[in-house]
Amino acid sequence: MANGYRMIVRAHGGPEVIEREDFAVPAPGPGEVLIETEAVGLNFIDTYYRKGLYPDALPIVLGSESVGRIVALGDGVETLAIGDRIGTTQNGGAYASHRLVPATKAIRIPEGIAAETAAATMLKGLTACYLAEDTYPASGGDITLVHSAAGGVGSLLVPWLLDKGVTVIAHTGSASKAAQVPSPHSLFCDFSDLAERVRSITGGDMCDVVYDGVGAASWNASLACLRPRGLMVSYGNASGPVPPVSMLDLMRAGSVYATRPTLADYIATPEALEQSAAKLFDRIASGVLDVRVGQTFKLEHAAQAHRALEERATIGSTVLLP
Repeated sequence: MANGYRMIVRAHGGPEVIEREDFAVPAPGPGEVLIETEAVGLNFIDTYYRKGLYPDALPIVLGSESVGRIVALGDGVETLAIGDRIGTTQNGGAYASHRLVPATKAIRIPEGIAAETAAATMLKGLTACYLAEDTYPASGGDITLVHSAAGGVGSLLVPWLLDKGVTVIAHTGSASKAAQVPSPHSLFCDFSDLAERVRSITGGDMCDVVYDGVGAASWNASLACLRPRGLMVSYGNASGPVPPVSMLDLMRAGSVYATRPTLADYIATPEALEQSAAKLFDRIASGVLDVRVGQTFKLEHAAQAHRALEERATIGSTVLLP
């Protein structure tokens, strides 16, 4: 096999700890395929592993989400062929020119969907899918609040919910981002003012569910936006992890429910992965999801991409290109 390169972290820290390493591309083992990478999706979870917020053994080859063409097959792989374009969202190894992928974790990319589009949407789109369809099966008449509505997940979750007839109150980090969100209730305001703005929009009914990927900074504001017995869905930690929660806080907020879901539990089987991917690609093909790759970086410039993401200087999805 030829030589390749990957972006590796040898010690936890800021974006500057990401460095390039050349490596000999391995042959796939039984049940694996080897892809030559075409595009890599950048996600906030990548920064959690870089900083050590999520545990993983060092050194770490960052990244979960990548798309590429199969260039070699391991023994026992019969459902895929050399030349097929596949993607995967499995943890670790995405920031590389070549990647080994278990065949059971491979997502077939339909014809007509570009590698950059798929890399920009698989992890975030599958996340939007489970949030809207499974964690809380939202339907017409429901009122939801979506934080970071112009971000990677938010920019997919908002139109997904709107297509289901859900009332979406979208909260963003700047006026320019708020202007790009398709919801008629697109807000840019301080967290301290958010509950009153939501109260005004809903006539005091508040929200059936809050989708919160921000974490520590938004937790109290999110609770204040829920109706009695509403659902708090805390699915990310962009501002840091939510501090320990007192059960009495949930009582005082109106006997609300709280959950901390993660994608892996919603695509734990090949069947669940296939079903969720089919829903995602159907919504892309039908135009429900207008996938926006807001910016691209060279894979070798992954540190610069991390810095932009953490400074909330990105819009929509970000893709790294080998």
